Amino acid sequence: MKKLLPDKVAIINGGATGMGRSTALLFAEEGCSCVIADINEVEGKKTAAEATKKGKECIFVHCDLTDLQQIKGCVAQTVKKFGRVDILVGSAGGSKVKSRDGVAGSPKKGIQYVDEEYYDSIMALNLKGHVFFCKEVAPYMIKQQYGKIVLISSMGVYSPPGPSSEYHSAKAGILGLTFNLAYELAPYHITVNAIMPGPVKTPFWDPVFSMIPESERGAALDKLGQATPLGRVGLPEDIANAVLFFSSDMSSFITGQALGVAGGVPLSRYVEGGFMGMRDQGGK
Repeated sequence: MKKLLPDKVAIINGGATGMGRSTALLFAEEGCSCVIADINEVEGKKTAAEATKKGKECIFVHCDLTDLQQIKGCVAQTVKKFGRVDILVGSAGGSKVKSRDGVAGSPKKGIQYVDEEYYDSIMALNLKGHVFFCKEVAPYMIKQQYGKIVLISSMGVYSPPGPSSEYHSAKAGILGLTFNLAYELAPYHITVNAIMPGPVKTPFWDPVFSMIPESERGAALDKLGQATPLGRVGLPEDIANAVLFFSSDMSSFITGQALGVAGGVPLSRYVEGGFMGMRDQGGK
C-alpha cells in the first residue's frame, strides 16, 4: 500500500508521550522521518527508538517550548540532520507549569484566583512557544514551496469542562494563530490547520486529577468520556489519525480549519455542572 508521507520530515513537539507519541509512531509507518522535540528525555528517546523500528529514522531533540533559543536550535538541528522540514506538529502543552522558584504551580481555578506568574507560564508553554516554532520552520517551508503545520488546540475553548481562563485563553490563541498563518502562508502552498481534542486518555490529565487517588483517575476520565455523545473517552490514536490527515496530501485543499476530535462535544457538556462539579465552587 502506498505510504501517505513518503520521504517527508516532521518535527513533533511534545512527541514523547500521549498524542504526540502516537502521531510519531503513525508518521513512521507512513514513511516519515521524525524529530521528537520534548523535555522528557527518557520517554522521548523511547518513542524515537520505537518509531525508527517502524519506518524511517526518528531522533529525539531536547527542546523546552518556553525557551526560544532551544526552539531555534531544534529546527536548525532538524535541517542539518535531514536537510529539510516538511511538517510541524504542535502538540506540546499542559496545565501544569513551574514557578520561578521551581515549585510546581497549580492555583485554585476561577478568574478571581488568576496569578500573573502562572498565567505567563501557561501562555509561554501553550501559545508563545508555538508561535516561535512556526516562525522558525516557516522560512524553510517557504523556500521549498511546501509545508504542513498542524496545531493542537482544545475543545475546552468552546465547551470548557471547568474554569481555566489561563489554559483556555492560550488554546484559543492557537486558533487565532492557525487562521492567521493559513492566510499568510497559503501563497507558498503551506497549509495550517488545528485540531481541538476533547477528553483524551493522555498524561495531560494527571495534574488535573491530582486531587483524586491515583487508582480512581482512570474511572474519572472514563466518566468524562461517557458524557460525550459517542460515549467514550478519546485515545491518542484518534488524534494522531486526524493529524495524519492534515499532514498528508489528502487535505491538500484544506487550510485554516479547526477540527473537533472530541466524541461529539460540544453537542453536550462533559458532565452536569462542569468538570468535577466545580463550575460554581471556584475550584475549591
